[in-house]
Amino acid sequence: MLEDCGFETIDNIPLSFIPRLFEGDAPLVRPLALGIDVRNRDFSVERLVELRDSLNKPDIDADLLYLDCSAEVLMRRYSETRRRHPMAPDESPSEGIAREKTLMGDLRARADILIDTSELTVHDLRAEMEGWFGNVTGQGMAVSVQSFSYKRGLPQGLDVVFDCRFLKNPHWEPELRPHTGLDPEVAAYVQADPRHGPFLEKVEDLLLMMLPACVEEGKAHFAIGFGCTGGKHRSVAVTETVSGALACEGWHVSIRHRELERRSAAPSSEQGVGAVPSGRKAG
Repeated sequence: MLEDCGFETIDNIPLSFIPRLFEGDAPLVRPLALGIDVRNRDFSVERLVELRDSLNKPDIDADLLYLDCSAEVLMRRYSETRRRHPMAPDESPSEGIAREKTLMGDLRARADILIDTSELTVHDLRAEMEGWFGNVTGQGMAVSVQSFSYKRGLPQGLDVVFDCRFLKNPHWEPELRPHTGLDPEVAAYVQADPRHGPFLEKVEDLLLMMLPACVEEGKAHFAIGFGCTGGKHRSVAVTETVSGALACEGWHVSIRHRELERRSAAPSSEQGVGAVPSGRKAG
């Protein structure tokens, strides 16, 4: 995700190598994202804290991002992947998790940005990271437009939400029910509702008034949600239309369809037509 935002990324870099990145006359063309954890061969909390403090210079703006997770969820993740914990290669992952949490406590307390991933999907995490770092590379305020189902509740981090459940529902048309709002037939059905045009016009006018004001307020990320009953037809079609309109006005827009992502991640027998991965950019 950070690479997509324009960062130069280096994972598992030894701490002793990091000062060399800032030596010499060659300027850093892009911001750096350095991945560090207990697997690093010369890792120590004390050395990392000292390094972090040494980077506080007038020409360097360094943030320490700490990704955390509950022990219960970590155990489930290790069980699902069958990976050994680096701090307990010959023991249960629970032993390694406990040691790591004890070791990293001081570092966690010194973090500039703390993100708990316990309840986040990879898509939620991406949206959270875009909110923090999407504007670092000078690409302007990042705008995300998301569709969702009210049955599963509101997505985290939305700044504004619009309800599409008043529009005609393609679910009740047998030939359209298996498809999604990404399909032209479904999109045309939703657009044929006489309330669709005035609704879109008012929404787009409102957003195009709000977004410049949010930039003036210093926001790096603005998240817009469109919801319907199942998150499959109406909200998807409206999300696509609004995203395209905002992109045409020059906004940096990413699109997410939460319920279609869930269908895409399900076993093949449960997948539906039109599933789409997250992180797609509006053109």
